[in-house]
Amino acid sequence: MLLLPTLITFALGISPLKTSTASPSQSVQKWDPNVCAIVVCGPAQNGLPGRDGRDGKEGPKGEKGSQGLQGLKGSQGPPGKMGPGGLVGGKGSPGEKGTKGDIGGRGLQGVPGLKGNPGNAGPSGPKGDKGSPGEKGVKGERGLPGTTGSLGQPGIAGSPGPKGDKGSVGEKGAKGDKGDRGLQGSSGLQGLKGQIGSPGLKGDKGSVGEKGTKGDSGLSEINLLKRQVSTLEGQLRALQSSFSKYKQVIMFPNGRIVGEKIFMTSGYEGNFDSLKQRCSQAGGQLASPRNAAENAAIQQIVVLYNKSVFLGINDIQTEGHFKYLNGENIGYSNWHTGEPNNQSDGEDCVEVHSSGKWNDRSCGEKRLIVCEF
Repeated sequence: MLLLPTLITFALGISPLKTSTASPSQSVQKWDPNVCAIVVCGPAQNGLPGRDGRDGKEGPKGEKGSQGLQGLKGSQGPPGKMGPGGLVGGKGSPGEKGTKGDIGGRGLQGVPGLKGNPGNAGPSGPKGDKGSPGEKGVKGERGLPGTTGSLGQPGIAGSPGPKGDKGSVGEKGAKGDKGDRGLQGSSGLQGLKGQIGSPGLKGDKGSVGEKGTKGDSGLSEINLLKRQVSTLEGQLRALQSSFSKYKQVIMFPNGRIVGEKIFMTSGYEGNFDSLKQRCSQAGGQLASPRNAAENAAIQQIVVLYNKSVFLGINDIQTEGHFKYLNGENIGYSNWHTGEPNNQSDGEDCVEVHSSGKWNDRSCGEKRLIVCEF
C-alpha cells in the first residue's frame, strides 16, 4: 500500500490563499498568516501517490474536528427589494379626549354690521325734578321791525283833561318858502302927481351886443367866398370828428356816462395787452378811473357781468409805482386792505372786483374789457 503524505489540516476561519510544491517528496501548504494550520508530511512509500488519489486506498476516517472559531462579520449586503404592501389595518379605537387648549389671541375686528331698524319708542319716564334756574343768557340782537298793523277802530272820546300849563316859548322856526304870488288887485284911483325924485344910481354896463354883419369892404366877392368855404370846412371837420366818436361809442354797448367820459364794454375777455389794443382800435383807451364817481361806474359794469375787469393802470416799469397808460402817476386809488402785495411775483396789473376795490393781478390772466371814451 502506498503511503501518502497525510495532511490533516484544521482550518480556522478563512481558506488558504496559495499552494506550492517544494519537491516530489514534500508537499508544503502556505496559509494566510491570520489562520492557524497543522501540516504533517511523511516520505512517500511504495512509489508516488496515485493520480488524483484514484490509485490509492481510502485511509481511515478521521475524527470529527472541534468547532472552529466564529468568522469575521461580513460586509452589509445591498438592501433587498421592497416587499408587497400589507393589508389595510382595521379602524383604531377613538383616542382619549385631550385637555382643553389655551385661550387663543383676539381675532381681527369683524366688518361692522348693517344698521338695524329703529326700535320702538320706550315708555316715557317719570317726570324729573325741577332743575335749578339756568344762567342768564346773552342779550339777543335786536329783531327786525315788524310790519305795520292794520288801523284799529277809533277809540271813544275821553273826557276833557285839565287845562295844561302854558308851555315855554318855542324856538324860532326856519324861514318859510316864498309863497305864490297873489292875484293882482284892482287898480286904485290915480293919485296926485308926486314931486320929481332925485336922480337914480348909474346902471350897470350892459352886455356886449351881437356882432353885426360886416360891412362891405374893398375885398372882392371871390375872397369872401373863400372865407365862407374855409369856415364851412372847419365845421364839417368838427362834425365828422363828433360823428366818428359817437359811432365808435355806439359800437361799444353796455356803458356808463360820468361827466364827459363814457365807459363801455363789449363783453370780450382777454389779457392786459389784448384789452389795451382793442380799446385803442375802438378810438378809446382801457378804463382809467381818476375819481370815485368814475370807479363807481366801472363797478356797476363789473356787477352787471359778474366779472372782474382790468384797469389802464400798472407798475410794469417800476415795481410798486403804479401809473396810467400815458406814464402819469395815479392820483386816485381804491385798494383792498393789504393790497397791492405782489403776492405771486409778477402781479403788475390792476383789477376791479364787484365791491369796487382794487387788487394787483398778473397781466397774463383774462379779464372783462371796459374801454374809456
